[in-house]
Amino acid sequence: MERALVTVKNLTKVYATTKALAGVNFDFMAGTQYAIQGASGSGKSTLLYLLGGLDRPSSGSICADGKDLADFSNQELAVYRNLFIGFVFQFHFLLPSMNCRSNILLPALIGNVLTPDVEQSVLKLAEYLEVQHCLEKMPYQLSGGEQQRINLIRALSLRPKLLLCDEPTGNLDSINSEKVTLLLKTLATQYGATLIVVTHDAKVASHFEQNLWMKDGHLFTRG
Repeated sequence: MERALVTVKNLTKVYATTKALAGVNFDFMAGTQYAIQGASGSGKSTLLYLLGGLDRPSSGSICADGKDLADFSNQELAVYRNLFIGFVFQFHFLLPSMNCRSNILLPALIGNVLTPDVEQSVLKLAEYLEVQHCLEKMPYQLSGGEQQRINLIRALSLRPKLLLCDEPTGNLDSINSEKVTLLLKTLATQYGATLIVVTHDAKVASHFEQNLWMKDGHLFTRG
């Protein structure tokens, strides 16, 4: 039986005099993969940040796995971000002072859940993505495609229920863009994660079973 992993109701976000979200209502179903398109300023990244607990809404509610994020303290919200969600951004945000293995394992270390099983899972994922040779390297020593795959491993290291991706292929050429998109879909399926990808690229969006569109702070179903 299908169930909603995340439900948003009457969600709004106002910055000064700008309404970024204007009453969004949607059920993001568990295990489903979504692409969200829209022009710059349409509100798609704002929605993603609210779903990820990176910001709080002006009004409305977000329920994740049956829990209202409004009831979370800042500390509980930090735990939610670390353990429930995997983030993949356009820029990899790998810490330049740490090698790639340490970057990947940082969420587990922060969450006090670093175990041999987590380390073994990370190693298997690195082998699957063909970046095991990069683990001891520093981020600056990697290509853009390699950096994004390391970023992806970090996002999946704790097997999150929700994978949020903001323009994950924005800095990649067409070949690597296709590879990363297909990897996201394949790995989300293998991990049973709900996948939400914000993208400007219609070709990227075409790979997804559910296409959504944002315009003027409203979310629409598309296809």
